[in-house]
Amino acid sequence: MKIKSLLSFGLAALIAATGTVGLAGDNLRLNDKVYAADDTNDDWLHAEGSRLFDKDGHEVWLTGANWFGFNCSERCAHSLWSADCDDLLREVADRGINIIRFPFSSELLIEWMNGEPKQLTGGGMQAAYNPPTDQLGEDGTVTKAGTYGSINKEFVEADGKTLVDTKTAWEVILKKLKKYGIKCFIDVHSPHADNSGHVWNTWYGKAGVTTESWIKSLVWMANEYKNDDTLLGFDLENEPHGKGQEGAAAAKWDGSTDENNWAYAATKCANEILKVNPNALILIEGVEQSMSGAMEGDYWGMGDRRDNSPYIPAWWGGNLRGVRDWPIKLNGSGNSQIVYSPHDYGPSVYDQTWFAGNFTEQTLLDDYWYETWAYINEENIAPLLIGEWGGHMDGGKNQKWMTLLRDYMIKHHINHTFWCLNTNSGDTGGLWSDFSYSLNAVTDKSNGTTIKWEESKYALMEKALWQTQSSGKYIGLDHQIPLGINGKGISLSEYYSSYANSEGSNLDGGTKGQGNHGGSVTIKTDTTEKDTTTTTTTTTTSSDTTLPYQDDVKFGDVDCNGKVQIADAVLLARYCAEDTGITVTAAGKLNANCYDSSNDALTTQDVASLLMFLAGIEDTLPIQPS
Repeated sequence: MKIKSLLSFGLAALIAATGTVGLAGDNLRLNDKVYAADDTNDDWLHAEGSRLFDKDGHEVWLTGANWFGFNCSERCAHSLWSADCDDLLREVADRGINIIRFPFSSELLIEWMNGEPKQLTGGGMQAAYNPPTDQLGEDGTVTKAGTYGSINKEFVEADGKTLVDTKTAWEVILKKLKKYGIKCFIDVHSPHADNSGHVWNTWYGKAGVTTESWIKSLVWMANEYKNDDTLLGFDLENEPHGKGQEGAAAAKWDGSTDENNWAYAATKCANEILKVNPNALILIEGVEQSMSGAMEGDYWGMGDRRDNSPYIPAWWGGNLRGVRDWPIKLNGSGNSQIVYSPHDYGPSVYDQTWFAGNFTEQTLLDDYWYETWAYINEENIAPLLIGEWGGHMDGGKNQKWMTLLRDYMIKHHINHTFWCLNTNSGDTGGLWSDFSYSLNAVTDKSNGTTIKWEESKYALMEKALWQTQSSGKYIGLDHQIPLGINGKGISLSEYYSSYANSEGSNLDGGTKGQGNHGGSVTIKTDTTEKDTTTTTTTTTTSSDTTLPYQDDVKFGDVDCNGKVQIADAVLLARYCAEDTGITVTAAGKLNANCYDSSNDALTTQDVASLLMFLAGIEDTLPIQPS
């Protein structure tokens, strides 16, 4: 590439991220809303061993909650019949939840795939914008749009009252998630759109859904949103289950090609999804029962025995014992996208045998957790995400179990989504307990919902949200958009540039500088990057280069991640423009002094020097004035 083209590429990347920059000391101008658009598609994740990483090799921790409803007959997230969606998601983000698991049905996905989304119904959505536009009265007074009704206004058509269809509603929610820095993944909760659809054993056999149409609709969904990294992945099937004596009617996990073999079906589905979006995470739950090996000749489908049972029980979707003998093996590099996702509940859902007596973390590990799912994380096989955990605050056994599981997940970097936000989960309750909505005159956005939280339950769960250790900043998964708007949340880039090496986070029970592959940065790239611990340029293609952290100045490494990239120029440009949405550490400011090292002041000349270094026009930094 010619030098001019290289420089143009760098400038284009800088301008796209920050606005317009003049290289001869002109004022640098940022867009009015730095976070208004995030279309860089740079937040995809991948697995290495039992941990999840972003594109830069920084570890991430998915700590969120479930919000059901798209799986139900209403075909939309619940509670919007009494609360404004924007208000709900703003509070979710402000309270530190960085990802939401949305249950869906295959029936709904098939409707969308076929171009036949149903219209939202009034029973599932309260939405209005009345009047829909400013109204000029006969006396010359103006009645502002939304004066008489403004709730979920993006869910109605231009007339202010006709509800949109279900797919449009989902896309409204996606935009709001992006607005507040929240990520999501969907879970196929049942074949059919039914409030009790999750009780069906398998991913096929109801509402005309076949294994083929289940796969086809998920592939369609993955392709439809492959350029929107708000939707990070797909939980292929919620709680495949059934008891062994049910035989072919129950989901199993073995090495066969039987249709009810969940491991075989999940492998086929995952491979097809990754063909259209190789960046998507694939979440794979367990089954309910596995073979115990109690007696020679035992087989799936045989009757149970009172003593010496041929089957080992677990929660629905919780049993991942089969991974040891039959791990999911995907095509190509697909295994880097696998996350195993068991569900775990306490005695308020069902008083299992492992809750007998004075149970402890160790007895839970010995009696159930370790061989059922915890070994996958402990033996560095793959990441875990506990897709559902939660329950009632009973002051007793269930609360004790929740506390033990929460603490175990914190200590062992286990991702999780709490069940649930909804008020209407019968056997667990929710993080929300009630809403009230007051109609008021608003012209741009609604602030009308008062949300009552189950504060004691949230306080228990909150300790397992990803956050900095001393300042308590909630850490988002978006590189550009901070989590929430109340100042308590930060973006992923901000965490790694300003907090990771100073105070660190509560991940792994509380550590500093985690996420850089053991204290060093592994570069995986097919572009040119420079290690400024020396004056030479290192070009990496297919091999990995590890840069140890050192105390000396690394000119150009503004975000202190061990690499010199366009992202550093973007960060420096925003700093020079006095953008309050970012932070540059003291070490980063030393590294940013790319022009005239005798002058500590950072200007757009430092930005220009860094760009010229990245373009290959200059071989070393800092550039000294001639």
